[in-house]
Amino acid sequence: MTDDKLLNKYEELKKYLGSFGKVAVAFSSGVDSTFLLYAAKEALGDNVLALTASSCSFPVRELKETKAFCEEHGIRQIIVESEELSIEGFSHNPKNRCYLCKRELFQKFRDVTEREGIKEIVEGSNLDDNGDYRPGLMAVAELGIQSPLRTIGFTKNEIRMMSKHLGLPTWEKQSFACLSSRFPYGEEITEKKLGMVDTAEQYLLDMGFHQLRVRIHGNVARIELDPSEFGKFMEEDVRTKVYDMFKKTGFAYVALDIKGYRTGSMNETLNDTSADK
Repeated sequence: MTDDKLLNKYEELKKYLGSFGKVAVAFSSGVDSTFLLYAAKEALGDNVLALTASSCSFPVRELKETKAFCEEHGIRQIIVESEELSIEGFSHNPKNRCYLCKRELFQKFRDVTEREGIKEIVEGSNLDDNGDYRPGLMAVAELGIQSPLRTIGFTKNEIRMMSKHLGLPTWEKQSFACLSSRFPYGEEITEKKLGMVDTAEQYLLDMGFHQLRVRIHGNVARIELDPSEFGKFMEEDVRTKVYDMFKKTGFAYVALDIKGYRTGSMNETLNDTSADK
């Protein structure tokens, strides 16, 4: 059951969004941005615009989900073509890759909102995002993008709880980050490798695994799963199917990370001296 404190916080969020008059929401169909877009729709009605990026690092399944959600709730949506691989330096996967991407993407969003006569753009980072290395938030700040969920003080768990209360299908959806986050810093990002990761992750999702990542290290796939699903993965039939499918996808080796799924695992090497080499 959702307590009064959380319900009051949600009302505070709607009041905050309503103060903008008109707003554009950066919408990816993830847990956070879906919750934010729904709140904005409740607060502002038709004075809400959903902005969604389309690129090779954004899975097709996610793009389809954004369209379906906007159609269901009567929200106008604009798809913005944003090809990260064309950004100078991005494909080399530097430590500030996310900054380069967010800076370019939100500038394109700004161009759209200026044409639409909308002053404010909001994005869905939450309070828990303050604890990890997230250079993309620097770009958000530089461009004056608002982060209502952080401003009001929503945690990821609170967003899930409130999303369940509101009947949003994303309340138990796995966390998602763009496919470029599956590469170690310094490893070249290519459209082919992004496609390999997307295909591999979709296969695991179709098999019924929930929270996961397929990290790519050269020709090695490192699978991160919730430890509760290790048992299922280790069944011989499952392991064989995964191995065969990943080989067909283009991976030479397939490994299971015994630490399990965690966000930002590629950031674990940032303090290593070897990470700069």
